[in-house]
Amino acid sequence: MTMRGYRLGVVAVLAALCVSGTGGPEVIRTASDLGPLPADRYDYTPQDYQRSHRASALLVRQCMAEHGHPDFPLDPRYPTDPLVATAVGTDYGALDLDDARRWGYGWDPAKSQVPRPAGRRMTGAEYADYPACNAEASRRLMRGIDVKRDWLYASARSAEVDKAVKRDPRLRAAWDVWSRCVADQGFTRYPDPGAAYTDTAWRRGSDGNTRHTARERATATADVTCKRRHRTAELWHAVRVRKQAVDISRHRARYAAGLQALRTYRANVAEVLRTLG
Repeated sequence: MTMRGYRLGVVAVLAALCVSGTGGPEVIRTASDLGPLPADRYDYTPQDYQRSHRASALLVRQCMAEHGHPDFPLDPRYPTDPLVATAVGTDYGALDLDDARRWGYGWDPAKSQVPRPAGRRMTGAEYADYPACNAEASRRLMRGIDVKRDWLYASARSAEVDKAVKRDPRLRAAWDVWSRCVADQGFTRYPDPGAAYTDTAWRRGSDGNTRHTARERATATADVTCKRRHRTAELWHAVRVRKQAVDISRHRARYAAGLQALRTYRANVAEVLRTLG
């Protein structure tokens, strides 16, 4: 297909989006504004994380009490604070124009992205028993699940699906339009929004935050402006929806088994919360 054909494909997809509607807000500020993806129902959610984190903490505390540590905290700190390096990623790059103007490709440093334990430090004796109790808690929550085969199958497939998304000629043409738009405003011609977001020039620290330089903020502003002008994120999302739907149809039994594993996990978590929480 020629580049002209690619661009006609982009126009066709955007026309379909305009006719059918995305069901979301006119202005996209977060990835969730774009709507759900087909694989979402097969994957771990933030609520799953919160519930399982508490269930695991309750199981660990019970185990630690059995090892002679009756007052072990639910959210303990390690005996010494570890060096934390945070990997920062995003599905569509920067989307919020106000944040781009203020923080570039980072965020308000007063709003740390790194969670801090609320409990006291473990003692040396507690720390010695903690790994075994933590492993025991994990085994309890994963009871009845074939971890190697079924656990989070959708996440395991995501890398292959994302490769297919990035090869899609409509998306590559949309990225080219976005790239030229950013370059026309005097900034680097990045191959795609992910490359702009992860540019090493922004010098992310171990917490994942950037330096918020004037150049960074101006680049991020141009990035988001061009996404809005050309509906880059909406088309990107539409391609992801299509590719995920195809992958689910091709591997329906494996996705179903992964979903059943996730339901079993949720049931295990609910039982722990009901009995210990």
